[in-house]
Amino acid sequence: MWEKFLVFRVGFFSSLRPFQILDITCVDFTPAPCCKKFYVCRLCHDDEENHNMDRFQVKEVKCAVCDSVQEAQQVCRGCGVTFSEYYCDICHLYDRDRKQFHCQPCGICRIGPREKFFHCEKCNLCLANDLRGKHKCVENVSRQDCPVCMEDIHTSRIGAHVMLCGHLLHKTCFELMCKNGTYRCPLCMHSALNMKEYWEERDVEIAQSPMPPEFKNRKVKILCNDCQHRCTVDFHILGMKCSCCGSYNTAQD
Repeated sequence: MWEKFLVFRVGFFSSLRPFQILDITCVDFTPAPCCKKFYVCRLCHDDEENHNMDRFQVKEVKCAVCDSVQEAQQVCRGCGVTFSEYYCDICHLYDRDRKQFHCQPCGICRIGPREKFFHCEKCNLCLANDLRGKHKCVENVSRQDCPVCMEDIHTSRIGAHVMLCGHLLHKTCFELMCKNGTYRCPLCMHSALNMKEYWEERDVEIAQSPMPPEFKNRKVKILCNDCQHRCTVDFHILGMKCSCCGSYNTAQD
């Protein structure tokens, strides 16, 4: 219902991609003189124009009920209508109340509630409390593009998936990757899932599939993509097992 009440005016446009973590209710923007157009929301603007709207530069809003142009705020100065249940005066985000909070280090609004999340200083992003002390930190990891689709992760409206190696993918990209039978991080080749049961199945397969005599005693040097251990093991066409961690996510060194 909020989109009925509000249009925006921005001070200027930036070539920087605007953030968006929340799946917001669409609202109308009144752009700067460079556009001279009304848009239902900044995403509609970005799809139509050859530049992106910088929400940090929103200066004024126009009430769609009384047409009053005013400084960006939550309640209309002219008729008193409430533009939205949630309003961030930093991001100029108008939305339904979903326990959002603005994270200053992230520079964006997150869907909360705040008490269920913490900001990891090294990774430089907000994570669920159940990941505190249980994830591998990668410095500024959310500022990297998704290695599957090459699109931004930090400002994306699509949620991120934290892999065992600490790298991030869009959740949808991670699901697609697994659906296609790829279970390794595209960046570091570390296993993307807990593969223990799969490795145990591979043990059984190898035990039941002896190599021909000419390959039976062949040794190869391997590098484990999971623990980075180098070792010399028996060659097998179904895979070479790391003697350190038991992973078959290995490559000949």
